[in-house]
Formats: sequence, C-alpha cells, structure tokens
Amino acid sequence: MPEDAHPDFSNTSQPLKFAYFTLPMALNYQRNSYKLWEAATAVFLDTKTNYLFDIANVQDKTEDFIRSDLVKYKLALQPYKHANTWVRLAKTFYKSAGSIPKFFKLHNYDVLELKEVMQKRYKQDFPYLSGPKIFNYWLHVMERYCAVRLTNREFIEIAPDTHVIQASIRLGVLKKSEKTLDREKVSARWREVLEGTGITPIDMHSPLWFWSRGGFILNFV
Repeated sequence: MPEDAHPDFSNTSQPLKFAYFTLPMALNYQRNSYKLWEAATAVFLDTKTNYLFDIANVQDKTEDFIRSDLVKYKLALQPYKHANTWVRLAKTFYKSAGSIPKFFKLHNYDVLELKEVMQKRYKQDFPYLSGPKIFNYWLHVMERYCAVRLTNREFIEIAPDTHVIQASIRLGVLKKSEKTLDREKVSARWREVLEGTGITPIDMHSPLWFWSRGGFILNFV
C-alpha cells in the first residue's frame, strides 16, 4: 500500500509516529497516494521540516510559517488550504489530549466513540479526517502501522474511494448508475452485503483497491 513507503521508526517516539500516519491523511484528496506518502517521508527525514509532525511544536507556529515547509517536497499541493488543515488538526489533537496516542486512550480506543466525537460532535475540528472515506481508512492505517488495538472495530466502514467504487460495480454490489452514490450509502451497501460473513467491511478495502488498480486481472492457480 502507499503507506508502506514510510521511514524507519525504530528510534522514533510514539507521538511522532502517530502524527506521521495521521496528518498527511487529511491532505489525501484527489491525488496520487504514492506521491503523497513519498512526500511525507521526505518531510519526516529532513531535520529542518520534521518538526511538522510534532504537534506540540506546531502550536506556536503560524500557517504562514509552516506553509513553505509543507510545500518543500510537495506534501501540500494547495499551500493555503493544506496549511490550514494541518494546523487545525495539530491544534485539535494537542488541545484535546496532548498527543494522538493520548487521544485514542482518552476515547477508550473505541471506534463508536471516535465516530461520535470526530464525525458528529466536533466534526468541524477535524477537517477532511472526519470524512467517511478518510476517517475509516485512517483507523485502518492506525491499526496496521501503529498497532492501535481498537474496540468495536467491526464498525469501521469500508473506505469508498474511486478504486473501491469501481470494484463494487464489477462485483455487482453497485450498479453503473450508482457510481456517484453518496459515500456513506456505498459503505452501508457493503455492510449489508457482508452481514453474517464475519468479514469486517474495512478488511475488504485493500483487496478491492489492488484489484481495481491492477486492471481487474484475475489469476487462478
């Protein structure tokens, strides 16, 4: 997956690692995911720019200050909008819990509680990260790369990006006329299809994503 192109975190603090896999997620909108994470790695490895992942350090920085560092390796493609998103998220996590690991602990690592806080009660404080596609995939990333053990993980919805939607049409889960269907309705459709299978919706994301990206080639052994 695109997120596999990450730095060696063996000597990295947990808060920095969590921030690395969180803040760039909110900039992943209608762009090449591989290029995004390559840029995130470049920013992280540059000693002059890696402060961007220290959310405590970002607190006293203005958007104007961080903008040039966000665009240095093209982590931010929309300088003003992306700088605003980055700062708002850093401040939200810091003011609510002090760090992203503590934010998960504060909310009991509970998917349903995180949904309530991030997608409903304080949705405006989590720009883009609270959206139905990015929020669910972010939780998947935090499980996979940061070993976050979530409760009620069966309620992590499939992340309905372009590849998942195309694969859904191929499988008949969606009709061709539904390719612009509301993302939450796409997630609901997959939850309905998978009911009783024991398969968590988000666990379908990677297989469908690779299948679509690979041109829907089927290889049987």
